[in-house]
Amino acid sequence: MRQSHQLPLLGLLLFSLIPRQLCEICEVSKNNYTDLNPLINTMINSKYTKGIQAANVLLSLRLGGILNQCQEQQLIQQVKLTVYYKASTLTSGQLALAILALGACKTPDETSIRYPNLVKNLRNKFKAEIENMGKHNGNPLTNYYQLSLDVLALCLFRGKFSITQVAKIFEPENKNFYFKGQFSVDTGAMAVLALTCVKNITNGKKKTDMENLNNINNHIKSLIEKILSQKKENGLLGNIYSTGEAMQALFVSSDYYNESKWDCQQTLDTVIMEIHKGAFRIPTAAAQILPALMGKTYLNVNKDSPCVYGPGDFNISTVEPITATPPLSPSQIQVNYSVVIIKETHSTTVSVANGSVFLDVMEAAQKENATLFGFTVEERSWGPYITSVQGLTANNNNRTFWELLNNGQPLDQGVGSYIVHEGDNLEVRWSTY
Repeated sequence: MRQSHQLPLLGLLLFSLIPRQLCEICEVSKNNYTDLNPLINTMINSKYTKGIQAANVLLSLRLGGILNQCQEQQLIQQVKLTVYYKASTLTSGQLALAILALGACKTPDETSIRYPNLVKNLRNKFKAEIENMGKHNGNPLTNYYQLSLDVLALCLFRGKFSITQVAKIFEPENKNFYFKGQFSVDTGAMAVLALTCVKNITNGKKKTDMENLNNINNHIKSLIEKILSQKKENGLLGNIYSTGEAMQALFVSSDYYNESKWDCQQTLDTVIMEIHKGAFRIPTAAAQILPALMGKTYLNVNKDSPCVYGPGDFNISTVEPITATPPLSPSQIQVNYSVVIIKETHSTTVSVANGSVFLDVMEAAQKENATLFGFTVEERSWGPYITSVQGLTANNNNRTFWELLNNGQPLDQGVGSYIVHEGDNLEVRWSTY
């Protein structure tokens, strides 16, 4: 385990992890900060920036030093109320994210935040995740993305955890790094950040620690190789929504890959182009891409470091992302919709308003026939999430979920953000991962 005398140096150690050359190449210059305004305005003005969903936004904007103190306090209050009064309902990853957001930096009039209690609660939730893996064929209560957040927060906030256990469960070939056979880039990236933190507080004097350190180094190297293997021709890493956290992982691991393997400026240029196309309409999506664009990572979290406030380089208003003017189209469109459960398919055609999202189609079908098309939904950080259809509920222990498709292709947007079009063939399919 870690020695306490190392922990006060944590901020300096973690800062030293970020290769300055890479950050300078990838960081948006102050002259181009206007390119980031759509992201910032999405985070601050969206109806989804509330409750625990505000944690992602608070963390991102604090790392960027963008908020003024009034805006910061409003977000802090939302996160604190949720954490203190609804702690039992939060998943481990949600609590970890809240701790990272609240402790990202120190405010001038620091109000009482009971970090030891929060961290103890997180440790118990993390323990429950591990116990569930032992009972249910290696499946956590949530997923490895959240487990990585857990380890990162425990590491940064002096929580207790077993380094040997972390080295064991984050073996890169573990099934939990894969989704339907495909390596999950954002999960791998978050694991790299967590393992990097653990690596740098490991006491290398003991033989067991050296063995763990070697395993962790090998895990980071392998995960980075897998992330880079998912690099697209346009520079995106995985997809547009996993790219931000993948960039963070690459920032802190330059020793594990050759510079020629990643053209970071190309990635930056593609992301900026996607911002102006309106790709980041959901606060969580905007929050996850912003830190990397400003040369920051979650390893910059330091509750003892003074907060930096907005220098006035950003225009925080209700500016909408720049999008092409759509052609005139009918006010109503026809969309095909199906529910597929193994070999059983139920289909219908519904009429919805032009500009509707996937969820609107599901609601229209449910009104038509609640038995065949009835569903339940809950709000998550990425917006509405389908939890059941026809009474059949997704279950992490069985690795089951409701998959969204259009014309037979899986979607990388959620049910509340994917805009449908005339003649689309939408489908919710009972699937395993």
